[in-house]
Amino acid sequence: MPRQIQIQNQSRALKQPLSVGYCESFFCRLRGLTFRRRLEPYEGLILVQGQESRLDAAIHMLTVFMDLAVVWINADRTVVDAVHAKAWHLAYIPKRPAKYVLEIHPNRITDFEIGDKVTFING
Repeated sequence: MPRQIQIQNQSRALKQPLSVGYCESFFCRLRGLTFRRRLEPYEGLILVQGQESRLDAAIHMLTVFMDLAVVWINADRTVVDAVHAKAWHLAYIPKRPAKYVLEIHPNRITDFEIGDKVTFING
């Protein structure tokens, strides 16, 4: 189980706190939220890549049984892309290079916009 961190949007206040698992290892990133059937609005995962990249930050939704809000964040912790990812969709690639991939409840998609600054707080 990855350690938990809090995500805050410095550009706009979040209506509800967001606590996510911090996935640094290859296997944690590979698994992501596959096989999960439910995600609470206050939880999710952040997948941490070794460097900024479009290809490395791409995700698949195969064996993911629910839609997700996916927010890509660069090394400066600025949102560079966001999408409502559909269950079982082959792949999503960010429009710009990203270091972090935030996977959260689909209702949270409006909590983040391109250009927003975010911070990570150890839980």
